[in-house]
Amino acid sequence: MDGSVKLRRLFRDQNLLFLDFILIAATVIGSLVLRLELVQFFLDFLPDAALMILVAWVVKPLVYRRFGMYQRVWAYASMQELRLIVKGVSAASLIMALVMIMLRFIPGLAVLPRSVFVIDWVLSLLAAGGARIGIRLLAEAQPESVGDEGRSDRQVLIVGAGDAGALVVRELQKNPQIQLEPIAFLDDDLEKQGRQIYGVPVVGRLGDLAREIEGRSLHEVIIAIPSAPGSVVRKVAEVCRAQGVPFRTMPGIYELLGGEVSVNRLREVDIADLLRRKPVRIEHAVNGLRLAGKRVLVTGAGGSIASELCRQIGRLEPAEVVLLGHGENSIFNILLELEETFPGLALHALVADIRDEERLKNIFEDYRPEVIFHAAAHKHVHLMEMNVTEAVTNNIIGTRNMVAAAQRFETDRLVMISTDKAVQPTSVMGASKRVAEMIVLDAANRSGRAFSVVRFGNVLGSRGSVVPLFERQIAQGGPLTVRHVDIERYFMTIPEAVHLVLQASAMGANGEMFVLNMGEPVKIMDLAEDMIRLSGLEPGEDIEIVITGMRPGEKLTEELWDEDAEYLETQHPDIRRVNEPQMLRGKELEQTVAELSRLAKEGDTAAIIKSLGEIIPGAAIRSTPPPEQRSAV
Repeated sequence: MDGSVKLRRLFRDQNLLFLDFILIAATVIGSLVLRLELVQFFLDFLPDAALMILVAWVVKPLVYRRFGMYQRVWAYASMQELRLIVKGVSAASLIMALVMIMLRFIPGLAVLPRSVFVIDWVLSLLAAGGARIGIRLLAEAQPESVGDEGRSDRQVLIVGAGDAGALVVRELQKNPQIQLEPIAFLDDDLEKQGRQIYGVPVVGRLGDLAREIEGRSLHEVIIAIPSAPGSVVRKVAEVCRAQGVPFRTMPGIYELLGGEVSVNRLREVDIADLLRRKPVRIEHAVNGLRLAGKRVLVTGAGGSIASELCRQIGRLEPAEVVLLGHGENSIFNILLELEETFPGLALHALVADIRDEERLKNIFEDYRPEVIFHAAAHKHVHLMEMNVTEAVTNNIIGTRNMVAAAQRFETDRLVMISTDKAVQPTSVMGASKRVAEMIVLDAANRSGRAFSVVRFGNVLGSRGSVVPLFERQIAQGGPLTVRHVDIERYFMTIPEAVHLVLQASAMGANGEMFVLNMGEPVKIMDLAEDMIRLSGLEPGEDIEIVITGMRPGEKLTEELWDEDAEYLETQHPDIRRVNEPQMLRGKELEQTVAELSRLAKEGDTAAIIKSLGEIIPGAAIRSTPPPEQRSAV
């Protein structure tokens, strides 16, 4: 690679670099002239000025680059960039001053007054900041329309006058080809009432939405509050639906992790928006501390939860990520996505079965993972009622193999993804996950390693879950099938669940069970009605809802921990640590798992169910397989 290419990579904006060289020389000369008399400057300080310019030419561009001042698109500069300029210029001026002070003993050089460096700092702030903000001002001065043919009368109202709303308005104004004209904001912040943002007025509060729609010729309402809880989104959606006005929203804050707020992220309101909770603090620093520079292995990497894990892990700058899964298509899809999103990240896509001990041994020998997220599992309750041996071999034996390999190759940290169905299980799937939990926690207690379990309820939109099922049934014209009018489940969005899993993984030290705060349970009947209305239809009129009856292995409600368990607060308000009685451990657990493995090989379903019922607290596992697969809940 030649020098010019290296220079272009170091300094992405060569024009700005060239301008900085001129301004740096000008500020050095200016600081000396302002401090000294002009005659004195030319008679006594020309050598010092030349040396100071040379030092400044070396120090300042390098420090500016270190602070990212050549990597920014200054046409979109904000207050964050202004703070960056102050930090970069201050650091550069300080380093230059220290170098000049150390060089003052060179014969023939005069001792520069210290005030020269202060003046140079002030002038450098004005010069470097002025050049970059000038780029922003020039961009602002560009015409925002491309002629009458680019204009449109499609007027939109923005709900939310915060940072996201302001950015949406600015993009709409700068891109007339989108053909949307923002005409007003609504926001509950009293300080913003009557004010303008980019020329668009804040005309009222969220409660005024119906009135504003009636009084204006609106074509669309945009909900630009990524942190809004589901109750706010629901309220806006109901008003817009009643008024017959289309509406879109920004994704929730957890969906935007590591991404940017922009018009391109606008989408139709979905069920996840109606159920989302107000987010608590987001702590990337904790995650980054644990995963930056680490070799990370994700099992079941093509699944809904694990693929989102890979996306969020990729933003935390690991050294490499190993994607391990049994389904080649899903692994291929997530590999393509990650390669496009993180072109500099070392990725390894491995098609393997966690039940194959020898294959796992070879993988660990080759990649030596330091952190493991174990998400590979059979998860469908009803299918596992009909495939009991598969639940045992994959969920239990596969977890045993993974934990054994992690111990053998001294993996620092392992996090198993579990489910609320493991608590007092009534299904084979739930029971198999509870035994898998025991395996991980027992290994942690015996080895002293940071192996932990994170347990949570249902996630919205995972493959084979109730939301995709309802979507298909609505597309077919109904009916929607619900097992019981009172059946309810805990729900969480996939990005939020994964974010909290990463937070919990950073807390794990040795054998902890973490449970995510799932909020209030949601009735499946209410979920069905919401999804019908989001489709622009009415439940009972356009789409019927049919009660089909409970099936073996199903519960009306789910629990997150055993009744006699102790649960403790953690440093994160949405994560609890749970201490449950461990019935099996050590040799007894090993023998039980070995016996379950033998029974699975023999296909003795009845003996497996009997054994699981005896070893798990509160278990009530049925052995009658369900006759059909028409509902996911």
